[in-house]
Amino acid sequence: MLSKCIDGKSPLERFAAVVGWSISTNRPAIFGVAPFNPILGETHHVSRGSLNVMLEQVIQLSSIKQLHCDIENVENSVLILKINHKCYNGTLASIFLSHICIGTSVEAVVYGKRKLKLSRYNENYVMNAPKLLIRFFPVPSADWVGNVTIRCKETGLEAELCYKGPSLLGFRGNNKSIKGKIFESSTSKTLFEISGHWDRTVLIKDVTDGKTTIIHDAKKTITKLNAPLVKDPKGLCSNESAVVWGEVSEAILRKDWEKARGAKNAVEEKERKLRREREGKGETWIPNHFTLFYTKEEGWDCTPKQTLVPPAPIVAPF
Repeated sequence: MLSKCIDGKSPLERFAAVVGWSISTNRPAIFGVAPFNPILGETHHVSRGSLNVMLEQVIQLSSIKQLHCDIENVENSVLILKINHKCYNGTLASIFLSHICIGTSVEAVVYGKRKLKLSRYNENYVMNAPKLLIRFFPVPSADWVGNVTIRCKETGLEAELCYKGPSLLGFRGNNKSIKGKIFESSTSKTLFEISGHWDRTVLIKDVTDGKTTIIHDAKKTITKLNAPLVKDPKGLCSNESAVVWGEVSEAILRKDWEKARGAKNAVEEKERKLRREREGKGETWIPNHFTLFYTKEEGWDCTPKQTLVPPAPIVAPF
């Protein structure tokens, strides 16, 4: 999906590919299953072919993660793509709703912006994320809903997407549907119409000639992904997710829930102890892979310390 963003021959082709990539990053949310709480400095370094990714938890309280991703042209060995991705998952601002028309639910807002830069073309794409709607009645469920805007200042292109969830009783329309458009920012002229289901297939239609093109096929981009494998155990750092949560994960796979809870509590207690020690010494933790800074306009942001991400000890096979 990222390669398609680079391969586009025109700004419009690249923008449509970025829209498809943005949609592909959404995964079906499983009700009642909570992720691990990442610890400060936790990293995930993984490679897939020529794609090298470094992810680091850079702030504890705001749960801001920063991602630096490089795709290298193997023949020319040059950097052609960088991604900086902020995801404020830990500070979900929840709006509790209880109304006869929509049922009892929790709406979680994901703050922050996703920033994708195509270095070859000096194009910067900024986008937000949809909200997570968790319903408890009549049937427990979780769905991505709301509006997403994608902008590229350099090309003057913009997209508006609307994620729709199911009605209260499931009678009205189909859930996981998505509709939107790609248009010129300066004139608001619509160039493409977008429709489909983000967990299946999403199409764009050229309003000029009516031609339709698939920009996202979930079956191809999600269902065939293979689990990452540890290729070089000695190359794993102590803060690698596979190391930090290894004992917890193994216990879960064995369905030894008591062991999993104990191992999880041990990880969290160790993190609390380290935080107390830093506070007692008046020390400020510094990220290993990113330079962290704050601006009034953008809030917290980061820049990668390395120009390129090196190959990782963990690989995601094709």
